[in-house]
Amino acid sequence: MTQSNDFTSGNLLSKLLKFMLPVLGALILQAMYGAVDLLVVGRFGSSAGISAVSTGSSLINLVTFVITSLTTGVTVLISRYIGEGNTKYLGKTIGGAIAFFTVLAAILTAIVIFGADTFSALLNAPEAAHSLTVQYLRICGAGMIFVVAYNVISGIFRGLGNSRLPLLFVLIACIVNIIGDLIFVAVFNMDVSGAAIATVLAQAVSVVLSLVIIRRQKNLPFTMTKKDIGFNTHVKIFVKIGFPLALQELLCNTSFLVLCSVINNLGLDASSGYGVAQKIVAFVMLVPSSLMQSVSTVVAQNVGAGKQTRAKHATYYGMAIGFIIGVFVAIFITLKGELPSAIFTSDTAYIAKSAEYLKGFAPEAFLTSILFSYMGYFNGNGKTVFTMAQSIAQTFIVRIPVSVFMSSIPGVTLNKIGYAAPSATVFGIMLCTIYYIKMCKKEKKKV
Repeated sequence: MTQSNDFTSGNLLSKLLKFMLPVLGALILQAMYGAVDLLVVGRFGSSAGISAVSTGSSLINLVTFVITSLTTGVTVLISRYIGEGNTKYLGKTIGGAIAFFTVLAAILTAIVIFGADTFSALLNAPEAAHSLTVQYLRICGAGMIFVVAYNVISGIFRGLGNSRLPLLFVLIACIVNIIGDLIFVAVFNMDVSGAAIATVLAQAVSVVLSLVIIRRQKNLPFTMTKKDIGFNTHVKIFVKIGFPLALQELLCNTSFLVLCSVINNLGLDASSGYGVAQKIVAFVMLVPSSLMQSVSTVVAQNVGAGKQTRAKHATYYGMAIGFIIGVFVAIFITLKGELPSAIFTSDTAYIAKSAEYLKGFAPEAFLTSILFSYMGYFNGNGKTVFTMAQSIAQTFIVRIPVSVFMSSIPGVTLNKIGYAAPSATVFGIMLCTIYYIKMCKKEKKKV
């Protein structure tokens, strides 16, 4: 461990920010994947292509978020072993991760490719966009192994306290994706299929180059042999940590798919406008997401070192940072939602629908930072079952019912449907606060 990767001592705020910024940068570049696809298709492809990319990427994002959540189990376990000083277990943990996620990638590839037509129908893709949505899903599904590989590699290095290499890996992918989109869509007029091919190609190049870069790294705090690659006891541990988070993401993003399906029923303008808004939402959520990943790593190290107070302070810092940034973001998308929407399309109807949705969604920008910082604290403590439970509760008690209710109102606007997300987050914060207080009381009794 170098001093910069050790979060158990030194200036906590400074170290949290230094770790978080590369994580945020990587997430920004990842968000640009779908954003660039939509932007290029919106400018050089068909009108139905915007809806197809929006609907198809909603499902691909769900799969990606589930994988990312599972790899969080690897990140937390590695961080904990480092905090405890048990670096001898790192090789087998990483070897187990390679075996587990290779099998998972094969299963997910088959599901997405063979289920593409069914998924498009379930999501109520507009008739004009149905076949294009199927194309997008099948091509992206074929590259699922690269999505899994990138997330596993990134999760391992974040666990080691290195958030800079994942940033480099996704930067490579983003550059290749932009070039690919311009060539396949703008030059060869391949529309949605061209955007999907560019995405898969970018992921493949990123993984290959990341493996080359890793082989040249010196002084890594672990050794691994071929014998370490396989299912072992460490797989059971990181799956136990990561599975509740993956299930949480699956259910949470399923609620957004339900919302996508509901809005698709409102027509092509609403579907495409919501698709544009979702790309902006993806960027709005980057600060909370980077905070959750960073707080999880910092907390896990300090829990392993027996420094719970320091772990709590990291959580408070995360909440404060996210809230301050989120307030400014919320004000901007409420008052000027048309500006970022116009980046992705020149269609005035789509722009208006996008801005309409963003006004209802806006409070989520600062509320989610509080919720995700809480979740980072619980994940770092291994309390992922509660993280899953509160997410399920807010999804099925608030988000889906509010979305369906709002959509059933005659003359409903996307503004009102947008209220579903912040309403669910407020409920989640209440649950997390209650559980956090209970955890603190238990700690005091132990002392």
